[in-house]
Amino acid sequence: CPPSTCEEKGQWECDQQPCLVDRDMIDAINQGNYGWRAGNHSAFWGMTLDEGIRYRLGTIRPSSSVASMNEIHTVLGPGEVLPTAFEASEKWPNLIHEPLDQGNCAGSWAFSTAAVASDRVSIHSLGHMTPVLSPQNLLSCDKRNQQGCQGGHLDSAWWFLRRRGVVSDHCYPFSGQGRTETGPAPRCMMHSRAMGRGKRQATARCPNHQVHANDIYQVTPAYRLGSSEKEIMKELMENGPVQALMEVHEDFFLYQNGIYSHTPVSLGRPERYRRHGTHSVKITGWGEESLPDGRTLKYWTAANSWGPAWGERGHFRIVRGANECDIESFVLGVWGRVGMEDMGHH
Repeated sequence: CPPSTCEEKGQWECDQQPCLVDRDMIDAINQGNYGWRAGNHSAFWGMTLDEGIRYRLGTIRPSSSVASMNEIHTVLGPGEVLPTAFEASEKWPNLIHEPLDQGNCAGSWAFSTAAVASDRVSIHSLGHMTPVLSPQNLLSCDKRNQQGCQGGHLDSAWWFLRRRGVVSDHCYPFSGQGRTETGPAPRCMMHSRAMGRGKRQATARCPNHQVHANDIYQVTPAYRLGSSEKEIMKELMENGPVQALMEVHEDFFLYQNGIYSHTPVSLGRPERYRRHGTHSVKITGWGEESLPDGRTLKYWTAANSWGPAWGERGHFRIVRGANECDIESFVLGVWGRVGMEDMGHH
């Protein structure tokens, strides 16, 4: 996979292992009329498609009992109209955080959870607390049937944020330990104790010794939204970004800009070229675009966790209202746990 490894291995072995960055697929997408452009993301060079699926995603599909979590149905009032476009960062300036980079750590379960919680705590505290919450705190310390950089469950992540809480990313930075580390996962370096009324207080110093603020941030129980696009839109507009599960296919890694939908370009190729895995992301807004042929394409805007160089400054747009890649099938919201004492405290 470029930088080319085919010469060393011989052509046959290279053909056995489809690359994550596949020139033929990029060309096929860009020559087709799919509504989005593919590009060659340098962080994925030298990786096989299998490695991309194994190390760049990392959310485990919820069990049927979690999937049947009570959905909270928000009802649009009579005559209530949602705007054709909405972006959380316009409604809540400076409270919506930029995407982080999970590297080769299959920890999207922790990154998307921390991302949504960061924005929600900032919004619900009216900007008094604007932490970038620490994915590493979740990766290293949330051990309830979680596997750190080998994958995890969203419900357990939210349980941890509610019952234990996490510190800021500044206090407990990402160690970047992913696929190349054969040793044990980094041990948990943050602990907390109950202070009464469900609040927690850190009992350890920040792993980053330059930082002294080890405030613990918590949330209330996560809730599942109905899968109708209007319910997701209303929740997003009223309470802030939401978390969504999505199925990532081989072509999504190549996304550069436009409105993504899974393309059929790999259909004629051997099975090993068609791979997918479960991921989770933060939906931040929506809009619509007029196509040259007069059709209107509706989309969600979402933040990924592959760093700012991927996609549209770390974000992507994806077809809305059609459950594209299951993005509308399991969507969660949560409230930041904010007391009156927090409002004057920071």
